[in-house]
Amino acid sequence: MNPQPLGPLAALPAPQPLGPLAALPAPHIEYSQIAPAIIVFAAAIVGVLVESFAPAGIRAKAHAVIGGGAVVAALIAVAVLADTGSRPRAVLAGSVADDGLSLALQGLLLISTLPALALMVARYDSLTHTEAVPLTLFALGGMLAFVSAQDWLTLFVALEVFSLPLYLLCALAKRRGLLPLEAALKYFLLGAFSSAILLFGIALRFAATGSTSITAAPQDAVLGTIGAALIGVGLLFKVGAVPFHSWVPDVYQGAPTPVTAFMAAATKIAAFGVLVRLTLVAFRDVPWRPVIAAVAVVTVLVGSVIAVTQNDVKRMLAYSAIAHTGFLLIGVFAGTVRGTGAVCFYLAVYGLSTVGAFAVAAAVRETRPDGGTVEVSDLERWAGLGRSRPLLAGAMALFLLSFAGIPLTGGFTGKFAVFAAAAQQGGGGLVVVGVLASALAAVFYLRVLMTMYFAPAHEFAPDVPRVDPLTGFAIALGIAAVLALGVFPQPLLDLFADLTVFRGR
Repeated sequence: MNPQPLGPLAALPAPQPLGPLAALPAPHIEYSQIAPAIIVFAAAIVGVLVESFAPAGIRAKAHAVIGGGAVVAALIAVAVLADTGSRPRAVLAGSVADDGLSLALQGLLLISTLPALALMVARYDSLTHTEAVPLTLFALGGMLAFVSAQDWLTLFVALEVFSLPLYLLCALAKRRGLLPLEAALKYFLLGAFSSAILLFGIALRFAATGSTSITAAPQDAVLGTIGAALIGVGLLFKVGAVPFHSWVPDVYQGAPTPVTAFMAAATKIAAFGVLVRLTLVAFRDVPWRPVIAAVAVVTVLVGSVIAVTQNDVKRMLAYSAIAHTGFLLIGVFAGTVRGTGAVCFYLAVYGLSTVGAFAVAAAVRETRPDGGTVEVSDLERWAGLGRSRPLLAGAMALFLLSFAGIPLTGGFTGKFAVFAAAAQQGGGGLVVVGVLASALAAVFYLRVLMTMYFAPAHEFAPDVPRVDPLTGFAIALGIAAVLALGVFPQPLLDLFADLTVFRGR
């Protein structure tokens, strides 16, 4: 029997090529330009394998070697990339910015993370699990991608990559009861809300521009403005600006002190890095300066006023961090390359001095009946610390003086730089408010100094044990940064003065 034709199917044309899609070249991935993030993520994965298969007795030392080595190697990679030319540009199909700003922020993140990791390894006895270092490396890798994101999708994914490990790290404290769990839950819930708001803003911005590039100009002004506002809310939550600051004191107080040190320094560097990039290249169509000015004024005042009433050292440092967020926003207000350099300089001083201050807080401990030690964060019990442990008290005094902006400290130079940048762009009123807030903030910093040096020793003053070498390293690095950047700030100011920023085609 002869086969019958298949009716209409027999007349179907042969498959055609896919048109322009068939000619699309394979994306070119510049691995060398993302080497710092690759190194950190690879070390984090190795840390997970160590946690899974290595004997419990060697995990802490293995994590210390892997984590510290990865941060140093990534820092070397940043230095090598900084010596190469051909920037600013976008790499990885336009999703990552290869410019001076991204390299400067990555360097600041790595330098601030190194003493925080040292403090974490030194204070493993205060953590419930040894996987804190791999989690920290995952968070650091997300931050490295976050500050160089040139695409909205890359930015959001990087945000979640560094946020999720932080939620877990907050809950790892031993012997703190339910306080760490409360801190982690608050951080997670509020962080989820802020991420959802930011994602909604990204969706509106995409609808307005038709592109996921952060440099794309919106075709619909209303959608573009609303999207920018929602994205700004998500970022202001991450930096702890008022009125999105409610999580900061509870999380800083409840989380393990090494984790708090890492969060206080690295998260602020990452979030402010993205904030300055967006104000320079993405939100040029939005009148963002009045909003930044209003938020900066409220933030410095709320942080400075409430800090005066705090009796817990970690909580006092949390409100101090809120006040510093306001000072940094004054630098963001400038919206210029000089203002961006001033913000980067401020972040360099703030990051290292904050880790040093929390390292001192972690070192002020007392011995428990079972032979272990526990932190003493009640400010009243620090009375007489200047006489019993003069080196620790002296280090804390130096950090507090830098926070207050006393001359010959890095904090003074940082505040002067952001104030000068804002004044050049018509922010004279902001500068006046910032100076007054600095004077108010000096009240609670001096209160700590008075307690340590002039108050009679507390009835239950702790017998502070000897400081271990890793904690001493974190404190010494903070001291060196405060003094060096206070007495010889010009080299770093010059380095940050001419940062290149990729602004799109």
